[in-house]
Amino acid sequence: MHTSLLRISGLAALSMLGLHTPAQAQDSFPSRPITIVVPYPPGGGGDVQGRLLAQKMSEKLNVSIIVDNRPGAGTAIGAAHVASAKPDGYTLLMSSASTYTLNPAIRKALPYDPIKSFEPIGIVSRVGLVMLANPTVPVSNLKELVAAAKAAPDKYTYASFGAGTSSHFAAEMALHAMGIRLTHVPYKGSGPAMTDLIGGQVPFSFDTVTAALPQIRAGKVKVIAITTAGRSPLLPAVPTFAESGYSDVVFDSWGMVVAPRGLPRAVHAKLEKALAETVADPAVRKGFAEQGVEASFVDSAKAAAHLEAELPQMRAVAARANIQAE
Repeated sequence: MHTSLLRISGLAALSMLGLHTPAQAQDSFPSRPITIVVPYPPGGGGDVQGRLLAQKMSEKLNVSIIVDNRPGAGTAIGAAHVASAKPDGYTLLMSSASTYTLNPAIRKALPYDPIKSFEPIGIVSRVGLVMLANPTVPVSNLKELVAAAKAAPDKYTYASFGAGTSSHFAAEMALHAMGIRLTHVPYKGSGPAMTDLIGGQVPFSFDTVTAALPQIRAGKVKVIAITTAGRSPLLPAVPTFAESGYSDVVFDSWGMVVAPRGLPRAVHAKLEKALAETVADPAVRKGFAEQGVEASFVDSAKAAAHLEAELPQMRAVAARANIQAE
């Protein structure tokens, strides 16, 4: 009896001190600033998207959201930081498919596991990849490309914005489906690859719609096809590989917000609801479109299924094309 009284008194004292039980802490979430880690340098497309999300999501949750840029090691530094964080909802990661399915397909010693380390909150954006050509190249569609490549095997090259990047994966998927060979020329980023494509040093390239859109509109490059399942609203006149007869070539780069695995269910639900509302916000959708990116929310369950389905696909592509990390 005496022990029970002491226990009740102790709980009352904790309550008076303002300390919360785990259930109470979840109910009051968020009670302090949240950090979204962006594994890219400030100023780039991924950073801009992260800041757009942080700004609007902070309004939905009525709490400050801080963007923490942690670039390096092909996004692995930022991803590892979040993977080791406490799963309480106060540390999130906003990154692309490179983090979750491409790096794991080509790097054996990552400091995180794309499935076990994280739980998706939702996919927030998608951007297609396009096959581009220098305007002087006598190829304007996939039928002409296949004919030219088969008539002169190994004559043509294509640029990517780096070995093991989404542009490299998209290219190898497409070339395999078409049964042709082009020599891969990896660049250190989209900028130099685009410069050489425009200058005619390489006849073809694969790049994101984000990077290609200004050059397409300026007439400096021409588009052969896009890798998305359906035509892009940003490039409605450009045919997809799938509609051109290559149904296996469906691939895009997507952005996903994740948390360290093990979030309390109530915390996860609050974050997912706020993220869905954020992506639906007209200002966010406009900001993404200005970056050449489609704002597109996919809930956590479907995002997790997408991740688990795409990872073995990318491992198969990497093995078949011998794609290796730089």
